[in-house]
Amino acid sequence: MKLFDVYPLFDVTPVKAENVYVFDEQGTKYLDLYGGHAVISIGHSHPDYVTALSNQVSKIGFYSNSIQNPLQHELAEKLVAFSGCEDYQLFLCNSGAEANENALKLASFHNNKRKVIAYKNGFHGRTSAAVAATDNRKITAPINAQQFVDFIEFGDLRSTEIILNQNETCAVIVEVIQGIGGLDEAITEFYKGLEALCKQYNTLLIADEIQCGFGRTGDFFAFQEHGIAPDIISMAKGMGNGFPVGGILIHPDIEASFGLLGTTFGGNHLACRASLAVLEVLEKEGLMQNATKMNDYFVSRAKTLPSVTNIKGRGLMLGLEFRFPVAELRKKLIQKHHIFTGSSKNPNLLRILPPLTIQEKHLDTFFEALKEEL
Repeated sequence: MKLFDVYPLFDVTPVKAENVYVFDEQGTKYLDLYGGHAVISIGHSHPDYVTALSNQVSKIGFYSNSIQNPLQHELAEKLVAFSGCEDYQLFLCNSGAEANENALKLASFHNNKRKVIAYKNGFHGRTSAAVAATDNRKITAPINAQQFVDFIEFGDLRSTEIILNQNETCAVIVEVIQGIGGLDEAITEFYKGLEALCKQYNTLLIADEIQCGFGRTGDFFAFQEHGIAPDIISMAKGMGNGFPVGGILIHPDIEASFGLLGTTFGGNHLACRASLAVLEVLEKEGLMQNATKMNDYFVSRAKTLPSVTNIKGRGLMLGLEFRFPVAELRKKLIQKHHIFTGSSKNPNLLRILPPLTIQEKHLDTFFEALKEEL
């Protein structure tokens, strides 16, 4: 049987990984500055993480949500401690797309409206409503297009209010820092204005923190830089350090009822243990503080490169914009220098999303390789 051929693949076969490195079948060591789409938060095969999951699976790895699972409550309490999102409610699922699907569905249940506002260059997932709210027609099938989504220029409050005034919008969904779209972030006045407009027009504000959340920006959530309180916060990727886990934090004004949302695998014992291990390592090793520190070092080194026209992002969600498309540069970095990096919708942007354990010496390796190629 053939695999369904939907991924363009580099000719690299990782068989082992440790901290910021992956090793292929020949034993070649690669520096991972992409973290598998920002998923690896505390480093590959972190010993505390491995121990936690091994111990858990030796006891119980899964049962459905028809029974008590104290690990879910433990994770909820830890999330409050890290995020400061007091009184929010937690619903657990398996991925970022699922998190956004549940967020949008919950918003529509809450105010009985059916339209969504999303922003150009935003990415929210590849499933039903999530992909309809993603600004990429190439991945939106006709069955997805039955969703009612208005796309607005990122940062445009005036156009947002014009549509909200029609009183048909259940939710506004926004990546605080756009990921695949190119690492753009609007000014604080936009996010504060968005929060106020959503309250005025009985519309829920969904902060998509799937890529930028869980400490990657130096804050636990990226929206905290702007002093807002979203109605729903979606999260995934770095939440499980590679174990499939996602979730939404739900404002206390939104009421739950039996059967409103549901999942078979979401919030299982292993998923909760994986996320708890991530939080424990984030705290023990000061990885959010390290994200801020490494950001400063990255920016100082990037400013010495003459071909860089812009440095984008925050913390360890970073991008280097060049005067030319970066596809060939990425190939040279992986084939010649054995360094993983990421692309984006902007063909001139090189994305850097390393494990939060990255150190100056690792970034030095990257910048020396860049200097050689530039």
